Amino acid sequence: MTTASTPAGRTPQELGRFVVVPAAYVFLTRDGGHGTEVLLQLRRGTGYMDDHWAAAAAGHVEQGETAYAAAQREATEELGVSDLDLTFVTAMHRTRGGEPIDERIDFFFTARAWTGEPRVVEPEKCAGLRWVGLGELGELPQPVVPHERAVLSALGAGTTTPYSTFGF
Repeated sequence: MTTASTPAGRTPQELGRFVVVPAAYVFLTRDGGHGTEVLLQLRRGTGYMDDHWAAAAAGHVEQGETAYAAAQREATEELGVSDLDLTFVTAMHRTRGGEPIDERIDFFFTARAWTGEPRVVEPEKCAGLRWVGLGELGELPQPVVPHERAVLSALGAGTTTPYSTFGF
């Protein structure tokens, strides 16, 4: 990760300032036989939560990029789809113990419309895609990335909030 320097030439970490890593997540959704379905990917070869099911498209927000633009870019890079009609779901502030790399802000979106057919574009990072019903959490394949499961649970229950936390 590249960190912008302060005017004095020192990084925020060197000054003891809080640094948050932003990421954007996209859950493609559609109407299925048992209600709303969401497209998940099986992660592999990434070094993070491999062999877990996760949002079909997700990744870091790059410097100078909005979370919306990152969501569009990630969907194109990972699924080969474009022109997503994104709906903001929640901004999740999460931690895994206070290490600077583990302080995150995740922007979750859904999309019910897009151009193209979702497919695995990066087979070295994704072992497959699967549509799963949101109606019952038990339908989700196991394991699911824990903080993403929390958002999927809220989506299925209709209880999402603009701001959420995980790990605090």
